[in-house]
Parts: sequence; structure tokens; C-alpha cells
Amino acid sequence: MSAIAFLDQPEAGSPRPFSAATVAGGLVFVSGHSAPHDPARGIDRGATPAEEVRNALGRIAEILAGAGSSLDRVVQVTMLITDPADYAACNAEYVKHFPGGLPARHTARFGVPTEARVAFSCIALAGAAS
Repeated sequence: MSAIAFLDQPEAGSPRPFSAATVAGGLVFVSGHSAPHDPARGIDRGATPAEEVRNALGRIAEILAGAGSSLDRVVQVTMLITDPADYAACNAEYVKHFPGGLPARHTARFGVPTEARVAFSCIALAGAAS
């Protein structure tokens, strides 16, 4: 097995030139992801900041599961928000997803060419909890 595993690499020429996650050194590094949004398939990222947090962390959980890990193995999170006025609402939903303890986190304001209000990246321990 390679010392580094790249998960869900993009196709050549993709406008999103990064893997969904990378596994290396016993850790899973998850790239920044907002809530899934595909109106053609009836997928909406959410009407409120809390719904976007729930849906974005749901996407992060899917990526972690694909890497053999989970949200309860997360040790560090980056929360990116577009509007500081959403901070309290995002936090209120965020804490619900880490009932076993809150990982280290930093928050930054961001702007992306989408209408996403919040996105997350994280670092988690690889493998299932022992």
C-alpha cells in the first residue's frame, strides 16, 4: 500500500483540482466541502445556516466513512463562513455533531464562487476507534 492514498481524485481538467481527502501517516485530511448542491437532482444545500452546517458535516462524514474513519475520530476542524452574522447559528448546529467532545477548531471568513454560507475541512484519525 502506498504511504499516501488520495481519495476521490478529480478528472483531468476539473475546476476543482483537489482530492476529497488524503490518508497518510495514520491521519485523514479532508479537503474543504460545503453542503452538496445539485438542483437538477433535487439536492439543496439548505435554507438556513444550521441546515447548511448539518448537510456539509453530513458530506464530511461520508468522506470520512469512505476513508474508514468517522466524525468521532476528528481531531481538528476548519469552519469557513461567508457571513459572521451566521456564526452563532452555525455553532449551535455544529456542536450537535461532536457529542463525544469538540475537536480543536479555527474559523475563518471565506468567499467562493458558490452561494455556500459554510464549509468545513478536517483532520481525523484513520481507521475505526479502538
